[in-house]
Amino acid sequence: AYYIQLRSIQKEDIIAPIDVILVPALLVLIEPDLGTAMIVMLIAFSILFFIGFAWVSYLWIFLSSIITFFIGWTWILKPYQKQRILTFLNPENDLLGAGYHATQSLIAVGSGLWSGKGFTSGTQSQLRFLPEQTTDFIFSVFAEEHGFIGAVILITLYFLLFVYIAKIITRAKNRFAILITVGATMFIFWHVFVNISMVIGLLPVVGVPLPFFSYGGSSMLTTMISLG
Repeated sequence: AYYIQLRSIQKEDIIAPIDVILVPALLVLIEPDLGTAMIVMLIAFSILFFIGFAWVSYLWIFLSSIITFFIGWTWILKPYQKQRILTFLNPENDLLGAGYHATQSLIAVGSGLWSGKGFTSGTQSQLRFLPEQTTDFIFSVFAEEHGFIGAVILITLYFLLFVYIAKIITRAKNRFAILITVGATMFIFWHVFVNISMVIGLLPVVGVPLPFFSYGGSSMLTTMISLG
């Protein structure tokens, strides 16, 4: 009844979303790192949704997000970041420029067909048409070499990992342990979701690694710590 009950707006409803979520995300965005800033927001919203904020807090978060986006678009986002978003809305607008990454990624994923071209036999990756092969677009390389079947197997393995973590959440003994586990789970989940969605054209191109797959020591270390 508490969650659907109308009540007056308290100062905490305004301060909490700003200092806990928007300020860290804005600092990361200024760095500039649009992908990580987006991940921070998604993880925070996931935890807030799990614990059940009052409806008015969600309203303030939504309004604050719109204001933050306006500020970011006007004064913070770099021209290339804006172009990525515009290219996502119209991928064919600049195939050899801002849309090159997304286009080559879709070609690589699609050319894998059902069973793929074989390990280290992908033309888009081996001929260097596909950029960032070991980091942001490594799923494209995998899909080209192992096809639709390999991609489904990989996604299934991630799904089984989340199912196993869900069982851990049900065995948590206190609220803090539950929230820590949910946060760590969402950290891995959103990286997987955003990366795969990005390389198949469902989201704009952002610098987000694929957990346990992309090359990079800091990414692997952070993911392993979260999983532990």
